[in-house]
Amino acid sequence: MKRLENKVAIITGGAGSIGKVTARLFLDEGAKVMLVDLKEDALQQAVEELGSENVQYSAADVSSSEDVQRYVEATVNAFGKIDVFFNNAGIEGVVKPITEYPEEMFDKVIAVNVKGAWLGAKYVLAQMNDGGSIINTSSVAGINGSPNVSAYITSKHAVVGIMRAVAVEAAPRKIRVNSVHPSPVDNRMMRSLEEGFAPGQAEAAKKELEKTIPLGRYADPEEIAKLVLFLASDDSQFITGTTQIIDGGLSVQ
Repeated sequence: MKRLENKVAIITGGAGSIGKVTARLFLDEGAKVMLVDLKEDALQQAVEELGSENVQYSAADVSSSEDVQRYVEATVNAFGKIDVFFNNAGIEGVVKPITEYPEEMFDKVIAVNVKGAWLGAKYVLAQMNDGGSIINTSSVAGINGSPNVSAYITSKHAVVGIMRAVAVEAAPRKIRVNSVHPSPVDNRMMRSLEEGFAPGQAEAAKKELEKTIPLGRYADPEEIAKLVLFLASDDSQFITGTTQIIDGGLSVQ
């Protein structure tokens, strides 16, 4: 039997690299999937790439209570229930020292990464089947510190707080809540951060970052997706309230 047979999943940040790869794994394992992201054209392209009748999309600003309620309602209307929530939407902000960091960008990062994760948990949990699973995307930035990305660091630490609070609240319903903490992933977000760390020398910045990872490279999006699949499946029935680090050894140094 497939690991997500007869399960219904919501994936926010569904048009991004980790979201799309996770959706493909979920579909392959028998799930029905609702992709959520800000831009409808990106969602349409993602659905076309996935090429399955078991995937739909709902365009939403995850920091908007009305939009979050709408994607939850759309999922229940389309598929009848919710079993898995990959609370994955997030933005990186800009690379600036805190003394120069734009306040409006700080507010935007917190709105998407923190309020978006909180609203998702709030409205999905109310509709989720008992025995379900919520997976929040944090980062090694939610475990450690790093200079010049204070808004992102702050937001990813806050995601852990949301996870821990909801894990305790949801436990009586046998709903597990965990967070995943990737190292740099080979995707668009890291291209943006590399350019911010070393303008005009992004490739050199990547090489320097890779040197800090004991396994010597960035994560592939599919490697993150496989961990999320495990946490979404019944294979993880006794795992809740945990920070699942997937970083090639970066955080043990």
